[in-house]
Amino acid sequence: MKRRTFLKQVGTAAGGIAVGFSPVFAAPDDPTRKLIPHASGLPRRVLGRTGQAISIIGFPGLALTRTTQEDANAAVRASFEKGMNYFDVAPAYGKGKAEIAMGPALQSLPRDQIFLSCKTQKRDAVGAMAELETSLTRLKTDHFELYQMHVMSTAADVKQAFGPGGAIETLVKAREQGKVRWLGFSAHTKEAALACLREFKFETVMYPVNFIEHYTHQFDPEVLTLARQHGAAVIAIKPISAGSWKPGEQKTRNNYWYKALEEQDDINRAIRFCLSLDPVVSAIPTSFVDLNERSITAGVAFKPATSADLESMRGLAEKYSPLFPRKPMYLGAVGPHANYYAHA
Repeated sequence: MKRRTFLKQVGTAAGGIAVGFSPVFAAPDDPTRKLIPHASGLPRRVLGRTGQAISIIGFPGLALTRTTQEDANAAVRASFEKGMNYFDVAPAYGKGKAEIAMGPALQSLPRDQIFLSCKTQKRDAVGAMAELETSLTRLKTDHFELYQMHVMSTAADVKQAFGPGGAIETLVKAREQGKVRWLGFSAHTKEAALACLREFKFETVMYPVNFIEHYTHQFDPEVLTLARQHGAAVIAIKPISAGSWKPGEQKTRNNYWYKALEEQDDINRAIRFCLSLDPVVSAIPTSFVDLNERSITAGVAFKPATSADLESMRGLAEKYSPLFPRKPMYLGAVGPHANYYAHA
């Protein structure tokens, strides 16, 4: 692992990169953009350097914090039978409840046909290793296909995770031990995502890719561009977000922390938008079982968008408020968005 000084890294992240962002079109023979047909109708794509074909819609493990075990079993199996092979979870989801529910739910499925990803929100090596071992036990497996640093958002996160005794040491060691196969991170700020990409050669980046954030404050272009330059595949989160709740607006879905698109046609358009951006490979929908089912439907209907299709989403974006703050949080000014650390 090649380390840089923290001050140099912060300066680079703050300065950004030259963006020559082509949001749809990639080389025709680029394997990360090729749709791989599946008998279920839900296509797959190769997840970058991993070489693994994953469903273009991934299962949102957080959804299992709101189900009984019986319903969790049914939701996981139904998703698998509809063509989903990519399942994502984290110990932060429901303080372990999602992992505890997903472990038994996966037992009836063939493990060699599952791409299982997990995360750690610990920034130190010792804490990350303890969290990894707990997750393996809860998920009833001896390895994860993908293991990620979770919700990298501030300069402090980056400094600790990549410094001496940081979480990256655990990720590398776990890969050497065969406990994980590939490494990635999730981020909720542009600056943290850019910094992580510059610090280590990750296979994947999990990042919010959404038509509202894209058009209102260009939250994703720099990250997608640098990921592409570094050969890292992108997993989109918040693809069907309808942004933040407006003042006085009645919150639905038990006061969920952000608004989600509900109508199938809107979900189809939003999924089509995010999955058409290069190098996005797959998308994880908002964490409710029924929205997961609608997103699978959107995945089955997916076809790459044209420039005109993407531009048509600009007008729709103007009707909503961004979920993520326009002002950088990288230096630690979390403010009212502190609650989202528990959800991504």
